[in-house]
Amino acid sequence: MNERAPSPWRTALTAAAVLGFFAVLGSALVGVAYQGTAERIAQSEREALLRQLNAILARHEYDNDLLNDYLDVSAPKRLGAETTRVYRARRQGKPVALILSPVVAQGYSGAIDLIVGIRVDGTLAGVRVLSHKETPGLGDRIDERKSPWILGFSGKSLDEPPLSRWRVKRDGGDFDQFTGATITPRAVVAAVKEALLWYRAQGPKLFEVPPQVEKTRHE
Repeated sequence: MNERAPSPWRTALTAAAVLGFFAVLGSALVGVAYQGTAERIAQSEREALLRQLNAILARHEYDNDLLNDYLDVSAPKRLGAETTRVYRARRQGKPVALILSPVVAQGYSGAIDLIVGIRVDGTLAGVRVLSHKETPGLGDRIDERKSPWILGFSGKSLDEPPLSRWRVKRDGGDFDQFTGATITPRAVVAAVKEALLWYRAQGPKLFEVPPQVEKTRHE
């Protein structure tokens, strides 16, 4: 007795089902792989950010979860950026410092993104350059990998040196400029001074806000 050959529509249906199964399986595998990769990328980004913050404020100086204790503020007149993230460092619940990122200065070749740490007493914990487009061999000496110049801000405040001396030496201030490149250090000094002025007016109040993300405006 001859077996009847499968009908064309049944063959097509079977093929479609097989293809559908493998499509679903492939999508699931891609999704799992993407999720795992995204989590690793996010973790790497958090670790890199924490290294940046700890370059400003040593890990032993605070005991809170710095990456989850922050506010986003809008103070473009003082801090340069439309939105600046403010990380709040505490120890045993007491304020230690604020770390601002980014503070934006306008250099010779464009924006200079800074990270600025200010202790609760108004002194600078440190300043670092996050990104810039300044001229290699001249303005790029604001980068700590090229010069220790940026490290000289640590410990300074609006009282030391006095506010009137927050300029490069060519302009009658206390801060060194670079030979052949005055605009870049001038811009950084001005931006750090503005960040300190913002802190004096607004910064201490931010420690009183509950440790959660809130949108605030402080000019």
